[in-house]
Order: sequence, then structure tokens, then C-alpha cells
Amino acid sequence: MTPMMRQYRQIKKEHKDAILFFRLGDFYEMFYEDAKVASRILGLALTQRGGAPMAGIPYHAASTYLRKFIKAGYRIAICEQVEDPKLAQGIVKREVTRIITPGTVIDEGVLEERENNFLVALLPPQKAGGEAGKDGVYGLAWADLTTGDFVARDLKGEEILDELTRLAPAECLVPEKALKEERERFLALGREISCPFTAVPDWAFERRGADELLREHFQVASLDGFGCSDLGPALGSAGAIIHYLKETQKTTLSHINRIRPYRSTSYLVLDRSSQRSLELCRTLHSGEREGSLLSILDRTITPMGARTLKGWLLLPLRDASAIEERASAVEEFVKESALRKRVRTLLERVYDIERITSRISSRRAGPRHLLSLAGSLSQLPQIKALLGECNSKLLMRFGEELEVMEDIRSLLERAIHPASPTTLTEGGIICQGYNEELDRLRALKDEGQKWLARFQAQEIKRTHIPSLKVGFNKVFGYYLEVTNAHKDKVPSDYVRKQTLKNAERYITAELKSHESEVLSADDRIKELEYEIFVEVREIVAKSTRRLQETAHIIAQIDLLASLAQVAEENGYTRPIVDDSLKLEITDGRHPVLEKTLLDERFVPNDTGLDGQATHMAIVTGPNMAGKSTYIRQVALIVLMAQMGSFVPAKRAEIGVVDRIFTRLGAADELYRGKSTFLVEMNEAANILNNATSRSLVILDEVGRGTSTFDGLSIAWAVSEYLTRHIRPRTLFATHYHELTELALVLSGVKNFNMAVREWGDEVIFLYKVVEGATDKSYGIQVARLAGIPREVIERAKVILNNLETEAVNSSGLPKFAPEGEKGKPAQLDLFARVPPLLEEMRSIDTDKMTPLEALLKLKELKEKAE
Repeated sequence: MTPMMRQYRQIKKEHKDAILFFRLGDFYEMFYEDAKVASRILGLALTQRGGAPMAGIPYHAASTYLRKFIKAGYRIAICEQVEDPKLAQGIVKREVTRIITPGTVIDEGVLEERENNFLVALLPPQKAGGEAGKDGVYGLAWADLTTGDFVARDLKGEEILDELTRLAPAECLVPEKALKEERERFLALGREISCPFTAVPDWAFERRGADELLREHFQVASLDGFGCSDLGPALGSAGAIIHYLKETQKTTLSHINRIRPYRSTSYLVLDRSSQRSLELCRTLHSGEREGSLLSILDRTITPMGARTLKGWLLLPLRDASAIEERASAVEEFVKESALRKRVRTLLERVYDIERITSRISSRRAGPRHLLSLAGSLSQLPQIKALLGECNSKLLMRFGEELEVMEDIRSLLERAIHPASPTTLTEGGIICQGYNEELDRLRALKDEGQKWLARFQAQEIKRTHIPSLKVGFNKVFGYYLEVTNAHKDKVPSDYVRKQTLKNAERYITAELKSHESEVLSADDRIKELEYEIFVEVREIVAKSTRRLQETAHIIAQIDLLASLAQVAEENGYTRPIVDDSLKLEITDGRHPVLEKTLLDERFVPNDTGLDGQATHMAIVTGPNMAGKSTYIRQVALIVLMAQMGSFVPAKRAEIGVVDRIFTRLGAADELYRGKSTFLVEMNEAANILNNATSRSLVILDEVGRGTSTFDGLSIAWAVSEYLTRHIRPRTLFATHYHELTELALVLSGVKNFNMAVREWGDEVIFLYKVVEGATDKSYGIQVARLAGIPREVIERAKVILNNLETEAVNSSGLPKFAPEGEKGKPAQLDLFARVPPLLEEMRSIDTDKMTPLEALLKLKELKEKAE
């Protein structure tokens, strides 16, 4: 076995769980089983080296191949040559310089530039016996290595899936013991969120060690300054993240320079069901970004603006004043279109400062990254000047706080050549005039022959030897040749090196000095350029915090201008957001559907819940009439308003919502082995147990996954409970027309229906919400529209007629007993008689009563009802 293969096997032994990219010249080579895996995943041809299977990729194109490995679930260990082959004695020294995992990718060709790449650490609670438990407090921390974001929070078990869905992590770290003991549970969770789980030693999650590691990393005596004094298990999770990043990155993590505790009370809470059902970032059916609310709102120009938009979308605010501050900034950009256009034009020349800064800080930035940063910083003075003309508080504050980074921009423009290559080894990186020694070496290289000609003329003049000439060979290098006829004129500082038949060859100290410089100038130029580049990069790295703050401001400016652009293009208006319980919308529209309807005009609708006299709207109507679209659009309008956006409506007044709950369908859960009805009940239980009077509840059928009477009973009871005990603002779309009677027995409930027009056997959908109840579902007409055979349609009509005529009460609808005997459920009886009180009311002939008699009768009926 060759020394190189012995070196390979030793390094591979230390990284058995990763594909080893072994640097050989301009290639990363893989051997043995790694080569076979690479051949299968990358489609590479297998070759051999010393009998070992081998496959290789060009090092400069590694990102293309890394993406495929990461997608296939592999870790990559990058093994580089860490010494100059020219200086190596024997085999070149090699080391693994970083390990790439799904959560630690920093390569542009692998990352989605408009998405965060979160690494998450999850610490389950501990039972008394030391086993991971299901109840109690979990510790969660997450970091984006590409931006420096680092957050931690403690949360309950039922919140885990909601938070992981929001974060959409690339990789999740869990304690080794917990993963081993509850492997199936974590695998199931991984499938839910499409994220691999990685085992980390249990001690990495221990609180004491985590606290020490974090304080050492941040170079502080206490974490209290970050607001982390009350963190529980989340502190251990944060420590596990830093431990893992240090193990895999093997470089400084100075761009992760703060940890932020997450306070859920600051944001509108969206559980997993709501995030998915409302299709905020991905559509339910295809899982694609296109067709989601995010795709409609995202007109950002910079990648960091796009990432910030997604964060705002999934974490709307709950502070009315902060919401209004954002909305005022959007409004100014809407009204001042020239200002918005100028800002967006400048942003087109701004690169991803956030991720460039992280690469610089981790010492993995190349010349092109620094040039991109310089170009971005050059736009800041103009952006700052434009913000100085603004009147909204937020934009004015951004204008004051935005640092133009003149020192960094000037340094980069003076130091880094605009035509720099992509690599650090080719030279041509540093500008002429930045470094005197580099300029001299370049001059030496470029003017070498001219210097020799001048030196030769100088020596001829000095020695009076007209035939003297300067020559070169590989044995002696540069020399002075003097014919024998003139050797008596040779000066004393000439040193003879070679005797020829008719001449002598000499050297001088000056000539040898120049020879050394000329011959090594190119190598020395490249070495010095690299040294200067590293020095410049280090200077910039010291300003990491300043650059991050600048990136954060630019991202928000981009986002606010984007929201204004969308508002103007789509005809949105500024909502009124306050601390009331109102939810009043005039001519509200669905922000996604109105853009995707090709042949139809979207029909706007009103919503009127004042949170007091009316807090629940029962919406009935046939399938395809627009009930689901209507209740969803209300939720989206509320969410958009609380993120600071304008909304698709003529007018909107919204009292701050603390949570949006949805019960909108369970088809997406079926493949996970969950019954539709069980999913419905889980979601309903979540609403009943966690909703408050400030919540918005969106219900699209409850109880449809079981028998009609069971489902109707549950839907009625759920509505009663919400109305009597919680009173959240609620929109309930249902086919159970019996629920419309809730408006008769419960205060705060109001009926609405989707207007339709009948034309013979046909039904025309008007998609308009009107006040009042409906007792028809038009199911047979909808079935006909869907293409059900005529014979089936006709038979259905006969059966429907039989069912309706056999119902016992005068309206053909079953009735609920208001309440049964205490402790017993009210009985739903399809054949129940009309209640006596209602019979008595129907028998009254008001036309024959005097006003006094009517008043006395009303009093009598009221007493009977009570």
C-alpha cells in the first residue's frame, strides 16, 4: 500500500459516517465504498487506483455534486492539502477541514438563497428515571450557519410540531440516548417535517456544560445580558448546536455573536394545521412555493429580504403599535412611488450581505465575495440619503441607523481587483498601488528583461568591455560573459563561475540578487497576494456585527418596499389594526385566488364580527359556492394585516388576534395512517383547549368524518362551547343546516349563506355572502356539474324526495333539545314532536291582539322559556 493510501485509510477511519472528499491536486477523489456510492448517486464512472475503486470530481465544481449527496442524506468530510506540495517532505499533509451536513451547508450552489437553512437541536424532557418523557418542557434551539441567527426557547410537547413546521429545519440534533430509545417516534417526526435527525452525545445537552460552552463562545461572564437567564432545557439545546458546529466546521464561528430567546407572546401563533391549511409557504397538494401566499407577496429583490419576508409571514406581530409602524412605512412607499422605485433600483445592485458576511467571518470567503460586498456597500450612501427624506417612523429610524460602512467599502475598492479570479491561488487579486512590495515584485516580473538590458549596458560602460553580455542557463542562472581578450578588465567584484574555451562567465551580488527575485517573483507574487487578501478579509471580519446590522436593515427596507409594490399592483388597502375585538372587512378578497382565476372576476365579500354582539358567523351553502374560500380569505387578511402588510379589501378594521386556529380538512393526513375523524377531533380539541377571546377560529365542517347525527351533535356542542365559554371570533362553514338554529338560542351567533340562483334544475353560484340561513345544499345539482351519469342523478332526486317527505317536523329538519337533564346529553330525535312552546307561539294570532295583550303574552312566553 502506498503512503498516500495509508494516509487516506487513516483519515477515513476517523470519519466512517461520512463520504470522504480526498483532495488530490485539482480533484476530490473517493475510494472503496465511498467511490461506489458516488458512482451510483452522481453517475460517475468507477476507475481504480492500486486495485481500489475510485471516483473523482473537480474541486472547483464540488457544489454541484455536494447538493446531490446532501439530498440523498449523506454527510461529506472535506479533506484538504494543508501544506504546499513543493515544501512537503514525503507525503503531503492532509486534514479534514470541515464536515458538511444538511444543517451546516454554506455553499451557494447547494443552498436555497431565499430560504433559511436552520440547524435545530431538540431536548426532550426527562422522567424521574432519566428516560426521555413525553410530558413536560422541551428545549429547542435553532441556528442558521449562513446568517448567524441563533435562537432558543422552552416549549410544551404539543408545540413542538408547530414550531418545527414553521422552521422547516434542514437537520435536527437530538441526544444519542433519546434517539436510540425512541427511534420510531423521532423517525415519524422526521417524516412529518421532512428532516433528518442526527444523534449528538448526551453530555452536549447538559445544562452546566452548555452554559460554560456558550459563555466561552460569546466571551461573556454570564448569558443574562442576552436575556437567557430564565431559559430551561433550551439552554442545553443551544449548547448542543454550538458543540456540533465547532465539531463540523473546525473554524471560527464569530458571526454567531448573540443568542436570542424567543418570546411567543410577541407573535400571533400559527399551529401546524393553520400553517399548512392556509398554504402560507407551500401548497397542500403539490408542496410547491408557487400558489402559496408567500409567492404572491414576495416581490423582494435581495435574498435576505425574501428570507425576512417568510419570517414575518410565519410570525405576525401582536403589538398593535408595532404593526401600525410597519404599515405606515408600507403606506409611505405606496404613496411615494418614485421613492420606492429609486430604492428598489438601488437594491438590485445589493448582494446577500448577510451570507457574504458569514463566509467572511468563517474565513471561507473568496475574492468574488469581497467584490460583491464592496458593490453592495457602494449603494448604501444613496439608500441612506433617500431614507432621510422619509416621514414614517420606521423608515426614518432605518435612515438614522443604517451605517454606510465607508471604511470597509474604501478598503475593498482599494485592495481587491475588479477582475479577480474565483480562486485564491491564481494571483491577480490585489489592486496595483495597494502594496508597495507587491508593486515592486510585479514590476520586477514585468520589467525583468528591461532590467537585464539596462544592467548589461551599465556594466559595459563601467568595465569598458564592449563584448560583455548577460546570459542565462539552468545550471548557473544569470551570468556575465567576458571574452578572454578582455578578461584583464574584469572588476574585483566579479566572481568567476565557469571557464569556456574563449571566455569566462562571472556573477555579481547584484545580478544574483535580481536573479533570485526574477525567478521567484511569480511565486512570491501569488504568495503575497494571498497574504494580503487574508489580511484584508480579517479586517472586514472584525466588522461582522456592523455588517449584520446593516444587512438586517437593508432586508427590512427591501421587504417593506416589496409589500408596497404588491399593494399597488393588486389594489390592497391599509387596514386599521387596534386592540379592539373587531373583525370588519369590506369587499375582502382571497389574495391568491384573485391572481390565479383566469376567466372569472373574483367576487369580494364582507365580514362583520364586532367581537361583542356578533362573534360567530355560521356560513351555509352548497359545495363549490365559495364557503371555504371565504373563510380562508378572512384568516389570510388578518394574518397579512398583523405582519404589517396592506390587505386585499376595500376597508378592514381588525382587533389584534393572538392565534389563528383552523379546522379545514384532513386529506393530507390520511397517508400517515390517521383517520379523517381522528384528525378533526384532534384539531377541534386543540381549539377548545387553547383558544382565547382574542383568537380567530376558522372551521370548515366539524364532524363530517363520522355518522351524520354524531357529527351534527359534535358540531353543535363545539359551537355552544366556543360561544358560551370562550367567545373567539369564529367563522364556521358547514353543511349542517341545523346549526343555523344556534342563532336562535345563543347570543353572538349570526347566520350567513352563499347566494345561489336556481334556474330549473340548474344552480348558478354567485359566490356572494349574504345574511341569513339556507336549508338547501344543492348537492344533486353539484353532482350533475361534476359529470355524474344522468341515471344516477335522477335516482338521487327520488331518494332525496322520499327522505325529505318522511322527516317529521313541518320544516323537514331535525330539532335539538335545548338542553337535556343535567348530567345527561340532550337527545337528538329525528321523529321528535315540535316543542310545546313553539306550538303555542305558532297558534298566536297577533292581528287580533291589542298591544297590551301582546305585551302580556310575550311576558308569559318569556317566563315559560326561563
